[in-house]
Amino acid sequence: MNEVLGTPYVWGGTTAAGFDCSGFILYVLKKFNVDNLPRTSQSQAKVGTAVAKENLRSGDLVFFNTLGTGISHAGIYLGDDQFAHSSSSKGVRISKLSETYYKDRYVTARRVVDQQSYLNMVN
Repeated sequence: MNEVLGTPYVWGGTTAAGFDCSGFILYVLKKFNVDNLPRTSQSQAKVGTAVAKENLRSGDLVFFNTLGTGISHAGIYLGDDQFAHSSSSKGVRISKLSETYYKDRYVTARRVVDQQSYLNMVN
């Protein structure tokens, strides 16, 4: 994931040339052999297993309501209150769930990658 940090935000983008938030998730999770995810964050929030915020683990997807119209942003939880995402203003970056902006807009989380697959990829 470090190789794409700083990649610019591109609406509809799914490659290292530029990502939107859900395109970034698709790109990263292909490395975990998860290639059956839907394209949009709203649709991605309906797959996998629901996870309570206090039970998040690395690799879980986190979803936010940033436009006031339901789920409109997503990222990948990294552990230690941090998640990676493609921000429309700053591109691919790491943020904290506890930042006021994200804490106030957090909606749900889903588990689509099992822990062993995640550990195999990061180690």
